[in-house]
Parts: sequence; C-alpha cells; structure tokens
Amino acid sequence: MRGPTSAFVLLRNAFLFTFYAAISGLTPTSVGLAREWPTFRGPERTAVAPDTDLLEAWPADGPPLVWETVGAGRGYASLAIVGDRIYTLGDSLSTASDKDEYLTCFERLTGKQVWKTKTGAAWNDGQESWQSSRSTPTVDGTTVYVLSPFGQLVACATKDGREIFRIDLKAEFAGKKGDGWGYSESVLIDGNKLVCTPGGDKATMVALDKKTGKPLWACPMQGDRGAGHSSIVIAELKGRKIYVQTTASGAFAVDAKTGHFLWAYPIDQTTAVIPTPIVRGDLVFFSAGYKRGGALLRQVSGPAGAINVEEVYGLKKDLANKHGGIVLVGDHLYGDSDDQGIPFCAELLTGNVVWKTRGSGKGSASVMAADGHVYVRFADGTLALIKADPTTYAEISAFKIPQSEGRPSWSHAVILDGKLYLREQDKIFCYDIQQK
Repeated sequence: MRGPTSAFVLLRNAFLFTFYAAISGLTPTSVGLAREWPTFRGPERTAVAPDTDLLEAWPADGPPLVWETVGAGRGYASLAIVGDRIYTLGDSLSTASDKDEYLTCFERLTGKQVWKTKTGAAWNDGQESWQSSRSTPTVDGTTVYVLSPFGQLVACATKDGREIFRIDLKAEFAGKKGDGWGYSESVLIDGNKLVCTPGGDKATMVALDKKTGKPLWACPMQGDRGAGHSSIVIAELKGRKIYVQTTASGAFAVDAKTGHFLWAYPIDQTTAVIPTPIVRGDLVFFSAGYKRGGALLRQVSGPAGAINVEEVYGLKKDLANKHGGIVLVGDHLYGDSDDQGIPFCAELLTGNVVWKTRGSGKGSASVMAADGHVYVRFADGTLALIKADPTTYAEISAFKIPQSEGRPSWSHAVILDGKLYLREQDKIFCYDIQQK
C-alpha cells in the first residue's frame, strides 16, 4: 500500500505551504524549492540532476507518491519547473472543453492546475502515437516560452498565462522541418536573447529579443534540410560563447554574439535527427537515430577568428539514438541503442561500447541521471533505476508508471529537490525519492 491518497496530500500540502507563508513570509525557495529545471534536460541541458542522498532502491510499486494530477493533456513534452510552478504542453486536456493544444501551469507542491492558455490546434498528422506536442516549455523570470508543432513560438506570463507575443517561424523566417513530425525544440534563453532553430537555409538559427520577439540576428546554413528536434546547447572555447545544434543536416555551430556561422558536420539524410548534443570543454558529442550513429568532435580555433572541428571519431552505429537522449556521467555515455530498449554504456573519448544489455522494460528508452544512477524510462511505462557503472549493467529497481498502458511512455523524467516528476499524457506524478 502507498501512503496518503493523492487528494489528501494535495490538501495537506496546500494548507502547509499557505500556513508557513502566512506566518513567516517564506518564499518557495526558502521552503526547499531552491533548484530549478527551467527547460528540457535542465538548466545546462545535460539531463543530469545535482541532487544527492536519493533512494538507492524502490519498493516494487515505486517510490512514495506525493501527489498526482490531471490536465496536462495528450502529448510527449516533459516538464519545466521553476519556483512553485510546473509547466508543460499538450492537447485534448481533461480540464478543457475542446481538443486544442494548451500551455499549462500547475502548483509544484500540490499538482493543482493554476492556468491553461490555448496555443493553437492539436497536431494530428501521422499515426495516432506520433501525434501531439513534444516541446518542453522554457521558463525565464516572469515569462514562459513554448514552440508548437506548427512552428508557433508563444511567450506567456508565468503568473496567469497571458500571451505576450507570438511568432510564426515558418512565416517570419521561412522555417521548415527536416521531417514530417512538427517542431519540438525547447528554445534557449541566454541573457537578453531567445535563440531557436526555424530550420532551412534562410534563417537556420535565429536570436530574438526575449521580451519583444524582435529579431537580433539570423544565421543561414546553405542547403540545410530543415530543423530537427534537438535543443541548442552552449559551448565556450577560449572565452568565446558558441551555440551548438543539430538539424536534419547534422551538427553545426554559431557565434553567440554575432550569429556568424562557424562550422558544420554534415551527415547523410535520415528519417529524423532528435537527441540534444552534449558539450564538455572543447568536445561536442552528437547522435542521430535510425542506425545513423554518434560522433565526437573537437572544436579548435583557426585563423582570423575561425572555429573549426576535428573528428575524434566519426559516426559509430553502436551509438545511434532515436529520441530517448544520451547522458554523460563521468567519462561514459549512457543511452538507448537507437530505439531498441537496450541501454548501452560507452567511453566518451573512444566511442567504444563497454556494455549493452536489455533491461526490464520494453521499447525505446529515455534517460536522465542523478546521484550515481541512471533513470531509464521505457516506452512500455517501466521506469528502471540502474547504477551509473561502466563495468556492468546493474538494474537495482523498477516499477510500472500508472496510466502507461495506452500511448508510448516517451516524456522525459525530471528530478528536482528530491522529487521525481513523471508526465504520462494527461497525468503528472510526483514521487519522493529523497532518503530520510
């Protein structure tokens, strides 16, 4: 049996938070909500949480459930968590009277829905399991940004969901996708800039004023096939800030200050390019699925301010990853083998796979890491806890996420302040994984 019912917990948490705030003026930060997960894969986009002293094993039915809620809608977006709020994107919400897409906001302590803002029509192209939104919102101060599958970039007020501005990436920048599944990038906020990837060869990457949406610069990449599904990461080389991204054409980099194109590493055309790159120092690792592979590049300074890349190793098929992402823990990469549901561990610097083993779940697996463990979420709704151990696959615990019998369980997990957050279509679950 689990602990208190979700309804009781909702009421208890809401009462306690209100009581503490009323008597002492406490803020969300001062009651244990100090950290943030403001965008896809976290603040540094590594999918590695800083939490420590987490549970090293779970009961058969999972860690203690703190609360569950409804109203997230149909979709595969993950969660952005800042202060006392949680944000996500979905369509056909159980809390809405239509089937349209909404940006939604929930209380972090209770799961209660605070507001919902319509972003547009639902994405219904292709077979049913491919439909719906996949873009995780990005939160910056008083504004939350999200990108619809149709290329509608929408900025809303975090307080009440009021729309601030909207930009059509296709109409404004001749943007295009490199596949037929719609946009799913989580935009990057860097200082006063909002940076995103319309795709195509007119304005492959653009920087906008984050308050107004006014263009600051646009970087074209000749012959670009169109935007992929990954999100931009920041690299630095000798004090120079660089934006690294992948599209359907492969990996490329842009000078963060000027928007000047720096380098590209082209790949043969494939069905879709999805995983977000990994940066460590002057190294860039990226992967593409559908048997394409993963490659490690080294950025090097050239004459007259140029930056080039050298292959540490080229695309290795064993490192292909379709959409579950890859995490770097220590000097090793952990991820799913394409979408086979067979996790692998490989050396970052050589690309050599040191183990590859089928886990307790089935179907494609997304990954994140925290406190010496990798959390592997399989498409069948199994969440497995494995040791981040380069010598062997050591699965410690696993449980079946509730309500995961329908569509694939593809949303990426979030760990923050000792809590594990799982979005499963219309529902969001919050588990306590802090050691007591």
